[in-house]
Amino acid sequence: MTTEEPKVQRTEHADAQTLVEAQHLKVYFPVTAGLFQRRVGEVRAVDDITFEIRKGETLGLVGESGCGKSTTGRALIRLREATGGTVKFDGVDLTSVSRNDLRKMRRRMQIIFQDPYSSLNPRMTVGSIISEPIETHDLAKGAAKQERVKELLALVGLNPNYTNRYPHEFSGGQRQRIGVARALAVEPEFIVCDEPISALDVSIQAQVLNLLVELRKQFGLTYLFIAHDLSVVRHISDRVGVMYLGKLVELGPPLAIYDTPAHPYTRALLSAVPIPDPKAERRRKRVILTGDVPSPANPPSGCRFHTRCWLYEQLGRPENCRTDDPELRTVGDDHRAACHYSEETLKSDVGVAHLSADQPTRMAIPEVVADPNASGGSAQGEPA
Repeated sequence: MTTEEPKVQRTEHADAQTLVEAQHLKVYFPVTAGLFQRRVGEVRAVDDITFEIRKGETLGLVGESGCGKSTTGRALIRLREATGGTVKFDGVDLTSVSRNDLRKMRRRMQIIFQDPYSSLNPRMTVGSIISEPIETHDLAKGAAKQERVKELLALVGLNPNYTNRYPHEFSGGQRQRIGVARALAVEPEFIVCDEPISALDVSIQAQVLNLLVELRKQFGLTYLFIAHDLSVVRHISDRVGVMYLGKLVELGPPLAIYDTPAHPYTRALLSAVPIPDPKAERRRKRVILTGDVPSPANPPSGCRFHTRCWLYEQLGRPENCRTDDPELRTVGDDHRAACHYSEETLKSDVGVAHLSADQPTRMAIPEVVADPNASGGSAQGEPA
């Protein structure tokens, strides 16, 4: 049984290769004070970013904590209302559709949450958790619904007979697999993976990552993969976006982002990646950022990064860095950066001097992740 298609207006001439498109997306949170809670300011969590996610690809999104990655992911599927701009899903403007039509569209877009402990209702069995979206969208009933739940559990590497167990009876990795099964229950096209492995042990991270890779190939899924680990994002993503203080500062293929980054902030991130090679460590030109991250409630004028930028200091503190907000412009093949002096950044070896073709950027994830054909493994033997 299928649900009725929502009555929405599609944008003419929508790009057939683009599934999700954010244009000048803004998400602000009010700051209130006083007895009457008057609005005295706003936190600019996401401040005027534009990008697209193509069908069948994985777009990785990295950046420091508080830069707006998770808020961006939630705004794309309208779990968080946008303050400004538009979000188009397959040509449909999500910011203008009614709640009833949005509910029908939610079958096509889902999310995997970061914390596998708080994202599952402790009072519901695994079978009830996974079957809830199936019931909401009226996809199956009775025995067919129970059979679908068992099929989903087997698909993510869990025992199909676990349907009557509660979340507290599972380990962290198994709970995250349950979250993946819940997201897959309605057969979505687009999934926001909001740091799905950051709360897991290293060995379990590899299993969950490989599971996501296999599911993408099997069902043709499109991912927005949010993470802190640069090595994970490099191996799982078709393109990588870098965020800083609510702004998208660089976007491009992993090879370009990691080998020839065009933004000073990206270079600073890469210079912090530990390399277990003494010779490479001696070659590295480390960037140590000074000062604290500015408050998103009072961001600097001009380029957001200029208050901590090493290139800004090297170039003699040019005025346009302080006054003009740089646009995300093309600096290479499918490679864009928001820096007035991207060409100068590309000439520098700061942050990447210690990297080479035979020394991949890697932190603590096992080698199995680098092989896209590797098996996702089974979680049935994982201790609960």
